[in-house]
Amino acid sequence: MQNTTFTVADYLLTRLKQLNVTEVFQIPGDYVKHFTQALEHFDGVKAIGCINELDAAYAADAYGRTRGLGAVSLQYGVSTFIALNSIGGAYVERSPVVVISATPGSDARQITKMYDVLYHHSTGNLAADQEVYDQVTVASETLSTSAGAAEKIDNLLIAALTHKRPVFIECYKEVWGEPCPPPSDTILQPIIPQSDPLALENAVSAAWAQIAQARNPLIFAGVEVLRHGLSPLLQELIDASGFLYTTTSLGKTVLDEGGDKFIGTYSDQASIQHVLDLVSAADCFLTLGTIMTDDYLWFIENKYADMVLATTESIRVGYFTYENVTMRDFMEALTTRFKAQGKPYPLEVKAPPQPPYPEPWLSNSDPRWNDQPQVITYNRFFQHAMKFLNDSNMLKDIVWTFGISSAMYVATNAYGLPQNSFLASAAWQIIGYETGAASGAQLGSGKRVWTVAGDGGFMMVCQSLSTLARNKLNAVIFVMSNGVYAIEQVYVNMDAFEPGPEHKFDTFDILPKWDYLALAQAFGAKGYRVTTIDELVKALGDINKLTDVPALVEVVIPEKDLPQQMRRLGLE
Repeated sequence: MQNTTFTVADYLLTRLKQLNVTEVFQIPGDYVKHFTQALEHFDGVKAIGCINELDAAYAADAYGRTRGLGAVSLQYGVSTFIALNSIGGAYVERSPVVVISATPGSDARQITKMYDVLYHHSTGNLAADQEVYDQVTVASETLSTSAGAAEKIDNLLIAALTHKRPVFIECYKEVWGEPCPPPSDTILQPIIPQSDPLALENAVSAAWAQIAQARNPLIFAGVEVLRHGLSPLLQELIDASGFLYTTTSLGKTVLDEGGDKFIGTYSDQASIQHVLDLVSAADCFLTLGTIMTDDYLWFIENKYADMVLATTESIRVGYFTYENVTMRDFMEALTTRFKAQGKPYPLEVKAPPQPPYPEPWLSNSDPRWNDQPQVITYNRFFQHAMKFLNDSNMLKDIVWTFGISSAMYVATNAYGLPQNSFLASAAWQIIGYETGAASGAQLGSGKRVWTVAGDGGFMMVCQSLSTLARNKLNAVIFVMSNGVYAIEQVYVNMDAFEPGPEHKFDTFDILPKWDYLALAQAFGAKGYRVTTIDELVKALGDINKLTDVPALVEVVIPEKDLPQQMRRLGLE
């Protein structure tokens, strides 16, 4: 019989529903049963049963990136520890996810105290889950009673919304089912910090002085702008300044790509040549919301003093830092100054035109396949996939997901993608994210997901295909099938990609052979295997007709295909 008492679980679910979280990804368990039972019967929030913890947490991460907040329900210990990898990525890449769990209750704790019993899924430290998650969340709580639960839940959700990062909540086993007053109808809002006026004035004046001295300024935009809803402000700043702009790989699609100010995505040596040239020539970078990873070491080593850097954590102009200044206030103040004073010098520059195909793909192709036009390579795959989407007017209807792979770096060369349509593990850099993220990205965005995975990455979370089929999602998983961990081999020994049997891959980078068509059938998906360009083009047309079933496409590429983007990265 369904419980009619309004509980702590109902309180959290009501708050999530108010915040437009209409799906919660879950792995069941006995400790967390009161929450999962409440979720099963809760009107307006649907439980999305997942196959394993990485599947569930990657999905919640992607949901958070596309919907603004995601949630995942996990079993104590054995589930939370597995999902930690996913939540670590969400933390690094600014994705707000509510991690929901439960822990042994008051009765179990008393028995442990009396008889020294080790409860299942426990390390013996009953606080271990929260202690571990403290490393990858901005707030965490363990509720031992329903008293005060409402306020603590609200504070956690506000923290997730404010910082755009994960939070963790676990209850003693019984607490999720304890009575709790329902929340008000007031929707929770992020806390918007205010800058110190004098510090803001100093930072903007210093930035303006550096901008005024430059002759080749460039805006370098990152993912924090998108996460914090500042994309319209970024566009306003671009319009007011007249500056060209680029983005990081993680920040790709912070705005709709296009227009005469977007030069393309900057992903270090994986970039298109004209992007490399413009970045190299720039003498002032208005760097907004970027997460500077070791993918950008050349940029950091060569352009550090030329940066005006504004993130949610700091404001820096050259070598000077400014405390108590927010990125939002800084961007608004700079925009106001541009509008009031005009550009500090005449600036009428336009980005080179970039069609979505066939360039830049052909210029970055591995030249050894030039006399074999039907061979599918990384670059040719994206050339024809982008052509299909563009010709079919479907770019606006697709969200791409990527883990770290050769394919991701090649895909950063794409041009013309809509805002927030490129989801990638570009900073955490985990293989497998792309496939697990597919269900969350599709449910969160309402758009069809195209996932491009390396075969090694897909093998790690292939069960996610079953989650897609179970929920009748028509996402497409393209597996770039070359039988090796190609991106790993690039950084171990790139000579392995040279022709000839004497150049071999390291044993640890060679993958087992899978029957992807049989796997698709087993999981309830539609399977395809393409070995030529013509077969790929035909498959794209067939896949487009699928409505309630996912597609798994094995894209057979040469083992030794080394796109020029990866060759250049490997030579750094």
